[in-house]
Amino acid sequence: MGRPLHRQAAEGGWARLDLVEQLGNIGSEVERAIRAHEAGRESRFEGALARALELFDLTAADPRWHGHRCREILRAREEFCRLFFDPDVPPGSADGLRRYFYGFAYAARMRHYRRN
Repeated sequence: MGRPLHRQAAEGGWARLDLVEQLGNIGSEVERAIRAHEAGRESRFEGALARALELFDLTAADPRWHGHRCREILRAREEFCRLFFDPDVPPGSADGLRRYFYGFAYAARMRHYRRN
């Protein structure tokens, strides 16, 4: 494995976040990848893709989420990859991923504001 793109996350910071916060952060990278891909910005797309996959993998490796939650995380990762690499991706797949992750990002942000 190469050098982590999210150094603090890879060094244990990711484990301090709950699942909603982790998925909300993944969603930010997913959105960046989708936008860059749609705009034809290849280098931005490749960076966002790599960062999103790293966060998916850190989340899936978190022992708190083993079992049903881990399967859901890996399924979301699969759909994310399918969006860019499957020639038969169904229409609306990008919007579906956006909707899925938006709920987590919104919930994480609301928690943050309530704490501060």
